[in-house]
Amino acid sequence: MPPLHRAALPCLLLLPLLACGITEPDCSSYELPLSPPPASARHLTCTSTACGDGLNPPTSGDHCSSTLSCKTYDTEQNRCVWLHNLEHGHAVFLYNCPEGCPDVVATLDSLRQEASRGGNGVLRAVVAPDSRIPNRVAALLWRRSWVSDTVDPTAVRCLLKLQDVDAPEPELSCSP
Repeated sequence: MPPLHRAALPCLLLLPLLACGITEPDCSSYELPLSPPPASARHLTCTSTACGDGLNPPTSGDHCSSTLSCKTYDTEQNRCVWLHNLEHGHAVFLYNCPEGCPDVVATLDSLRQEASRGGNGVLRAVVAPDSRIPNRVAALLWRRSWVSDTVDPTAVRCLLKLQDVDAPEPELSCSP
């Protein structure tokens, strides 16, 4: 192949991606403010219920010394544990659907697939039910949250663009 054609090859390979409309989300209409820093972010025993920063859902503060495996759960998980996941830069997606909402869970699990991966190749996000959140859906990072009664994939993708930005222990791998 002549040198000029070889140079054009990478551009030709990118053309189908551009044609498919793969673009960065427009995050200009989403507010994802940083909450105040927690007064403390120490490790507690995992039986403690005195965790978090006083927000609902909590996005920082005192937390358990262990983390959750990064996967989709169908039972509620200890908030003190997933707060530690947030400290490591993991995303946590919560849902509150007492009557069940398989469509919401499927969408959140699909968005979980878009989270960053750790050095071990494991996605760094958790999906779990939480009956205490005031809305149907919450997407969390350390000191950031997005809550709504419907899943907005663009909003969650905008939040994921901030993954690791504010976490005290960013980019840590998650156990499978």
